[in-house]
Amino acid sequence: MINEGLIRLSIFLGVFAILAVIEVALPRRTEPQDRKHRWLTNLGMSVLNSAMLRFVLPVAAVGAALWAEEVGWGLFNMVVIDPVVAGIICFVALDFFIWLEHWASHKIPFLWHIHKVHHADPHFDVTTALRFHPLEIAISMAWKALLVVLMGAPVLAVVAFEVVLNAAAMFNHSNIKLPVWADRWLRKVIVTPDMHRIHHSRIRRETDSNYGFNFPFWDYLFGTYTADPEKGQTGLEIGLTQYAGPEPRQLGWSLWLPFAAYFKRERRKPSEAVPRTDAPQDGGKVQGPR
Repeated sequence: MINEGLIRLSIFLGVFAILAVIEVALPRRTEPQDRKHRWLTNLGMSVLNSAMLRFVLPVAAVGAALWAEEVGWGLFNMVVIDPVVAGIICFVALDFFIWLEHWASHKIPFLWHIHKVHHADPHFDVTTALRFHPLEIAISMAWKALLVVLMGAPVLAVVAFEVVLNAAAMFNHSNIKLPVWADRWLRKVIVTPDMHRIHHSRIRRETDSNYGFNFPFWDYLFGTYTADPEKGQTGLEIGLTQYAGPEPRQLGWSLWLPFAAYFKRERRKPSEAVPRTDAPQDGGKVQGPR
């Protein structure tokens, strides 16, 4: 049996350490980042998520693949096809559906209130890739498990996807400086830090672009790609305007954030209601990718 946990932990620690060192040596942006408080919060959220996946959702995506293989469920467990071809198809399909989940997290109010914990980070570095609310991780894992079972995805393909997704997220959230020519070449096939940093802009039209984590193809295909930020990479403002204070650096505040809007809404009389500046674009109406 594949020791997925050990593989993922080893690669995670290695990639994290390498990127953290490069960030110090070759930073893309040099503004003060309050690493002590931000890192404690972001890493603390990662520890909580890991514990949840270990004890609350132990099946996750790889477990779902093992189960589907054992009982013969899913497309590629029912048809005869080369395992390598099936693995490649499933890897690419999973990447698209994670892109779609990310897009939906910006368009559906319920999902946005959870996902905005990630965007509330006032700075952008390798630990931002770990800053996801446990509810978002649970929803994402359930979504991936469902897709894995329906496709009958090969176990090795799912392990590879989970490892690559984790490493790619840390890479494209890192505050590292790539040569301009390297960034322009790389973003043809993978999402680079300069490309994804735009997605964390405080400017709404930039936030609602560049949703990819692994491949940039989906943003090119659906018209959600932004090449350069309006204020340039060094002038780009990170985070959400309404959470510009010190609160996003606090773990308790970050964990409570998804629930805060709903509790405030319940306590406020209809006549006192005010528009929410953190609501998804288009007033919460769900529109297809452009």
